[in-house]
Amino acid sequence: METKGSSSTPPPPDLHKSPADECVGAEEPQQQSLGQSDGSHDKMDTNIHAAQPDGTSAIFRRTPTQSGTKLCGYLNKQGGPLKAWKSRWFAYEEKSCQLFYYRMAQDINPLGKVDLSRATFSYPLQGEEGTFHIQTPERTFVLKAANRDAQMYWLQQLQMKRALYREQQVEHQPMPKPDNLTVESTPSANCPADFLPMVKTPSGLVGEEAASLPAPGLKSPLNMSIKHPLIELQNTMHSFRNRQSQEIRQSVFHIDDPNVTQKTLSSKTSTLAVPTSGSSQTPEFPVNAKCEDLQKNHLSTVSQNRKGYKEKFKPLDLDTSQHEKLSLAEEVKAQKELVLLLHKVLEDAQLEKRTCAQFLAAEGEQERLELLKHGERRAAELRDHLESLQQENESLRRDLNQRDSHIAELQESVKLLMHKNQAKQEVLLKLSEKLAACGEDQHYTNGLETETFKQLTLENEHLKDDLKAYKTQNQYLNSEIYQLTTLWRKSSEQEQSLIVKCAVLEANNCQMESRYLGILQKLLESKELNPEQREAIKKVIKDAVQADLNTVIKLNPISDYDEYGFRIAIDYKVEDLKLLSKIQALEIRSQNLLNQEECDGPLLARCAQLLFGRPEAELSSSAEMKSLLRTGLPREYRVKFWRFMIQTRTKSVRGRHPNRYQELCENSRTSPHLVPRQIQLDLDRTLTSNQLFSPPSSPMIQKLERVLQAFSWQNPTIGYVQGLNRLAAIALLVLQDEEDAFWCLVVIVEYIMPRNYYTKDLLGCQADQRVLKDLMFEKLPRLTAHLEALKVDVSLITVEWFLVLFVESLPTRILFKVWDAFLYEGIKVIFRYALALFKYKEEDILKIQDSAEMYQYLRIFPNTIVDGRKLTSIAFNDMNPLPMKLLWNRRGVHLERLHAEIKELENLQKAYKAENVQCKDKELDTLASEDEEEV
Repeated sequence: METKGSSSTPPPPDLHKSPADECVGAEEPQQQSLGQSDGSHDKMDTNIHAAQPDGTSAIFRRTPTQSGTKLCGYLNKQGGPLKAWKSRWFAYEEKSCQLFYYRMAQDINPLGKVDLSRATFSYPLQGEEGTFHIQTPERTFVLKAANRDAQMYWLQQLQMKRALYREQQVEHQPMPKPDNLTVESTPSANCPADFLPMVKTPSGLVGEEAASLPAPGLKSPLNMSIKHPLIELQNTMHSFRNRQSQEIRQSVFHIDDPNVTQKTLSSKTSTLAVPTSGSSQTPEFPVNAKCEDLQKNHLSTVSQNRKGYKEKFKPLDLDTSQHEKLSLAEEVKAQKELVLLLHKVLEDAQLEKRTCAQFLAAEGEQERLELLKHGERRAAELRDHLESLQQENESLRRDLNQRDSHIAELQESVKLLMHKNQAKQEVLLKLSEKLAACGEDQHYTNGLETETFKQLTLENEHLKDDLKAYKTQNQYLNSEIYQLTTLWRKSSEQEQSLIVKCAVLEANNCQMESRYLGILQKLLESKELNPEQREAIKKVIKDAVQADLNTVIKLNPISDYDEYGFRIAIDYKVEDLKLLSKIQALEIRSQNLLNQEECDGPLLARCAQLLFGRPEAELSSSAEMKSLLRTGLPREYRVKFWRFMIQTRTKSVRGRHPNRYQELCENSRTSPHLVPRQIQLDLDRTLTSNQLFSPPSSPMIQKLERVLQAFSWQNPTIGYVQGLNRLAAIALLVLQDEEDAFWCLVVIVEYIMPRNYYTKDLLGCQADQRVLKDLMFEKLPRLTAHLEALKVDVSLITVEWFLVLFVESLPTRILFKVWDAFLYEGIKVIFRYALALFKYKEEDILKIQDSAEMYQYLRIFPNTIVDGRKLTSIAFNDMNPLPMKLLWNRRGVHLERLHAEIKELENLQKAYKAENVQCKDKELDTLASEDEEEV
């Protein structure tokens, strides 16, 4: 072995680095230098030249910082038009996560590469032994290892390399996240998955040992690459140049001349002498003599061994190279141990010599006394150190005794188990003898059964082998699925972060565009513009109104219709409101983009916690449910909560009549003449802004018709009135089931809303309108005074809100929040939201000074509400207190007044009818008298 000093000879310029150069075997031993007295070490590189059959040698460089084995080795690759197996050298590149393959380990240029960053790995169970597949988006590589252990080793290593590369990519490129927005991340998936135990490195098949072996199939003509003739030529020329350079290069087993070695060692030891003033008078101590004797013996041994090796080992043959390497390695190891021992002896001698020289060089008795005291202190320290070492030795000895006793106990238990096993074997032997005796008696009769048993036994063994193979394959596929799921989860989180960021940017863009249009509208209303400027602004506004939102590149998948089929923006028919529609559409889109992720995660978590482990029938009313319903339910849980609230109110009725809906549908089918004809007229006018009810032949239209007909039979007093169609349609959109929608309509009309609400005189609805005016006078006095000054009656607008529960009056996202709370708390929710609407737009309403314009604005302003959270906060916070008892009391007062007014009106009608009849009688008498006079 050659050692390098401080200046190393650079490699020849024509020596290229092949893939085999990167494959490294065992760790590099650190060499200790004897040339310095302080004991510093020099780390050296080792070059191993492995002889190849073709005369070339693969050079393996090992630096002290490297550890472990690089993933490389020979594999068979299926390719070509004949689908033949070709031997290729595969080497993994960590920076690019690619697997390069060459014809031989000494080739300089690769024949191709496999991108592992997006690849998946699998292996067929019924295929050839060692076969596995690497699937990339571009193609599938079919490879074959030497055996099954090498196959599993390659698969596990490729999985680990891919996961490590993806983790490094995530660290260098962190996921972008917008400000003030958080994306709920999934739990970390970096925990170890022990699906399959790690396979040990197969010896001689990967790394340095594989590169040292001759390339399999080297002389086969099928092993040549037809696709890459130029690369084959370059690799051949490189191999030829390396072969020539190796012939003139010094062998790896070259031994230096022992005389030179002796001179070097003597020069090194001479530098260890301590230069003191009394060094010439220093006597030779026994330790120094011993050191010299050891040195002489060592040098003579080295020279004899090297001479023997020179005489014995001539130019090496390929068959004996491995044995010679092992013997030389053992000799080098022994020499290193001897050098270490000599080094320690020399250090002790140096220390003793330095001490004696200082003692002899001391001039006075005081200095010598100090040196003696120093020696005594040093001896005391050494004695203390020796005692501590003895104590430690005692503790280790006690531990060893305890372990010996434990081993003895284990041995006794093993003996006991062996005795038990021997007894069981004896029992089995006796049973086998009995079975053999019985078999000999019935050998002739049971011959066929014995053959069948052997076949079954053989099949059973085959099935066990197949089962073991399937288990191994299942474990590997589970590990592959786990890793792919981890990678997919990380990619999904990164994609979700990008989507949220794009949504924020698009929402900001929509907000800026809506502000721009609002400024243009204000400029158009300004009187300071000249005609040319006014025309220019009108043209810009016209172009902006005609522009379709769908022409914009939408980075976030939000369509023009919501999840229930409602159109998000209202299409106003009035030309003057086209610009308002455009601004409203932009604001709604911006709000939806910003609110898309705002509460979905927390709401889903709260709903899941409330419903955890409990079916719908076992839910119970609670403060948590009330708060959740006021906030608004996610679509995934709305159906369950609505069914719970409906079943809670109709439990007794449905218990008595479990098939009530089917019976009512049958009645309406057999007696169609008793069904109100108004139902057919209102079907086509139901939720015209919803795409699910747009075509007349839609299945939702047919379901709605059956629900309304069944309700007309359920409640003959009401039958059908306009407005019930919209209530039933909303119930169908959410619940999707006809029977559930029917019972939802029953709950609203018969359980939640007051009596006489949907009768012909709408007595209950009129009373609630007066209650609403009283509440507006108390909670919104400025707005009430302004409306009275303009002589505007808000009941003409709000009566529809109460009859149809804001359907087609509020945006869908807010509408379902209102219904969530309404089905749980009752009609007071309608009062809260009615007051909140006026409070939300109070400042805008106060600016209107014309009654006609006021009526027009009151019809459309609920649909312009964008911030649902603000409206909900006003309804349930700013409008407090609003107890249900107060509403009932005021409703009762206004009902008495309405009854009195109706009674007074009826009396006036009776008086008018009676007076009208008397007038007609007098006219008849007058006509009769005139006829008599003529006669």
